[in-house]
Amino acid sequence: MDTPAPLPGPFEHLTPLLDSYGYLAVGVLVFLDNCAIPVPGQTVLVLAAVYAGTGRLSIAAVLAIALVAAVAGDSLGYLLGRTGGHRLVERWGRYVLLTPARMAHAEEFFARQGVKVVTVARFVDVLRQTNGIVAGTTGMSWQRFLPANVLGAVLWVGVWGSAGYLAGDNIGPLYEQVMRYQVLVLPALGVLLAGLIGYRLRLRSKRRSRSR
Repeated sequence: MDTPAPLPGPFEHLTPLLDSYGYLAVGVLVFLDNCAIPVPGQTVLVLAAVYAGTGRLSIAAVLAIALVAAVAGDSLGYLLGRTGGHRLVERWGRYVLLTPARMAHAEEFFARQGVKVVTVARFVDVLRQTNGIVAGTTGMSWQRFLPANVLGAVLWVGVWGSAGYLAGDNIGPLYEQVMRYQVLVLPALGVLLAGLIGYRLRLRSKRRSRSR
């Protein structure tokens, strides 16, 4: 059984945790990371896959545990949004410029694009933690949310689990590059979302003008 070489940055900090708790650390951190709590769930998934590549863990167990935890965490986020999200928006939304009108636009957007958002959200920090809550708050149906949640979890766990397992000790530089580019992804998605909402508002305004 090989021992992995020391890995840089967040991997090094998580090594003692994974050494001590193994699969439990993977399950708990991935669950919380998918449920609005910013813990290093993605990083521990990658590190566990690296460990599996050296024979210290089972890759099948790592992938299965991470998949179940990711689906469960996002589902809990959805439930929280569904049961209490609107009350929070009504009480505190104005302090973050989330007016009822903007909330209505968000609901309309999720009605059309919610499946796509939930499917890819895990690959972007912040979206990974919040997409379930947003989906529940905006009223996305459980029948549409669950398949997207499961598919997104399969893709996310499959990509990062495979990357860690195959890259082994070389995962450090690869992971750092991906995280560096991810910093550009979130603002780009924000701009795209704002553009889509603005476009819809302009179309609606033109339609109203023509109907008068």
